Amino acid sequence: MSESQPKTAEDLFRFLDQLGIEHKTKNHEPVFTVAESVALRDEMPGGHTKNLFVKDKKDNYFLLTVEEHATVDLKTVHQVIGAASKVSFGKPEKLMEYLGVIPGAVTAFGAINDTEGSVKVILDEDLMKFDIVNCHPLSNDATTAIATKDLLRFMEATGHEPLVLKVTA
Repeated sequence: MSESQPKTAEDLFRFLDQLGIEHKTKNHEPVFTVAESVALRDEMPGGHTKNLFVKDKKDNYFLLTVEEHATVDLKTVHQVIGAASKVSFGKPEKLMEYLGVIPGAVTAFGAINDTEGSVKVILDEDLMKFDIVNCHPLSNDATTAIATKDLLRFMEATGHEPLVLKVTA
């Protein structure tokens, strides 16, 4: 990992613009949980995300991006995502080091900061059924909407090959 500063929302928007990816962002009060963010639903259609930063016993890191109300069984998800063991949540220091975000602001867009490809990105197939996906733009005081197909393009442009798997109950 380079010692450079994590990218900002403005860096993210510039990157999306360079890729020709349309995006729409709504600023709001900081939200730390799915429950706090439900007020946005009427204003922002599409799938809203919940993101889990997890690791296995061999220090392989994974970002699981799922629909906000989905349930992920942490006791069995390792079998689906190819982890070496059961997974546990990654430490905040590793979250900042790899994805450039703090707990409560975990987002699929964090892949822009993972320049070494240290984190395997898993997108839940149920989330990918939406036309639009809503994610935090590297901070939890805004929500950015992009087309689902563009989320895949974004991941590939960051050097990640996201796996689209059924990881939710």
